[in-house]
Amino acid sequence: MTQLELDIITAKQEIDSLLPFSYPDRLAALLASDLDFHGRNSAYASHNYHAFPAKFPPQLPRLFIENLTLPGDVVLDPMVGSGTTVVEAFLTGRHGVGIDLDPLALRLGRVKTTPIHIEATAEAGFAVLRKAQELCQKQIDELQKQLDQRFESTERAFIDYWFLPATQCELLALLSQIEIVEDTEIRAFLELVFSAIIITKSGGVSLARDLAHTRPHRVLDKQPRSALVEFSKRLKKNLESATELSFDLSAPDFMHGNAMALPLQDDTVDLIVTSPPYASNAIDYMRAHKFSLVWFGRKLQQLSDLRGKYIGHDATQGFDLLTLPPSVQVIVDAVAQTDGKKAQTLHRYYSEATCFLTEMLRVLKPGRAAIVVVGSSIMRGIDTQTGHCLAEIGKNIGFADATIAIRHLDRDKRMMPARSKGKAATSLIEARMHEEYILAFLKNER
Repeated sequence: MTQLELDIITAKQEIDSLLPFSYPDRLAALLASDLDFHGRNSAYASHNYHAFPAKFPPQLPRLFIENLTLPGDVVLDPMVGSGTTVVEAFLTGRHGVGIDLDPLALRLGRVKTTPIHIEATAEAGFAVLRKAQELCQKQIDELQKQLDQRFESTERAFIDYWFLPATQCELLALLSQIEIVEDTEIRAFLELVFSAIIITKSGGVSLARDLAHTRPHRVLDKQPRSALVEFSKRLKKNLESATELSFDLSAPDFMHGNAMALPLQDDTVDLIVTSPPYASNAIDYMRAHKFSLVWFGRKLQQLSDLRGKYIGHDATQGFDLLTLPPSVQVIVDAVAQTDGKKAQTLHRYYSEATCFLTEMLRVLKPGRAAIVVVGSSIMRGIDTQTGHCLAEIGKNIGFADATIAIRHLDRDKRMMPARSKGKAATSLIEARMHEEYILAFLKNER
């Protein structure tokens, strides 16, 4: 053991000795506190760089990070999504680790935790905008030719379906100029600005309605906004947010990987804060993310294949269904009475949960906690009781304890799938997404 490692251990012991409560008591007190965070500003730092559905407020991971870890400790989110946990670890001086299969999630997390030189980035960004405007004014025929050359038939058909010809030219003009920016960090920042004008909570430059809610519908009479105008607005907004990122902080690690097979060693993580997807593709991230990923050169078939590997996917063919705790199997069996396919999907989800909780248990240090934020689902009128089921699975695989707290959602801020016109809320996913469960899994001391 090195002297640095000994010093860290000593520092932790000294700080722990000053705290009035043990780690389990501190964890219990946090779970008993107000976890709603209504009325709190969640748009600070880089959290508002890019739309992303069902994000939890940054105050939630920060609460556990600040009270259960020390600067330098490892904080993991194995299903990193929008990167909220890793951004908070970064801002508080912890070492964040984010893992995900989604290429846009990884791109987003890296940019959100990379400080930039504001003046140089602004100069490069507005130079891109000026050149793109010039291309659209003087070389529109060349842009249209490049569109045909750049994309194969499947991707070209997708772009033609969702983007008007004028919008396509503006987007290609912007992207062609971003791609020649030499500084890799500035280029990544501008690429995210580009993605953010496509995947938006409202408006946007495509023919999709409410794309950021992940259930896009083509609206033929929609008047898409100018990509050039939206790029300018989003660039200014993200530059303003970027001023809050410090170059003095330790860069986190982002890895492409599956939460069910983490690329980490045993007993190396001080805290996990994560939020698994809902069961049965209730929030289908790839359906929205492909709108910008296709512009970055991703093939639609590759993205579809990747989507099938996501936790919560509804396909069950070729997937190993594991033995579940009796109380969890009761829920699956109840769904099976009405819909056998849905029951198989739910069984897959709880099998996946068994795998990712087992991996969390493996990589956590003894005596440390995993905080898992989950929402329940209604399948054929039956509550899947996700919080209870994951708690039972956690105890079944060896966690010392699994405590459940409830958080009430602020639906004005937490983006959920939009209601279809004319349908009652009770028939849609929004009817059951009014609260979520904060599960705290504690690993045994050795």
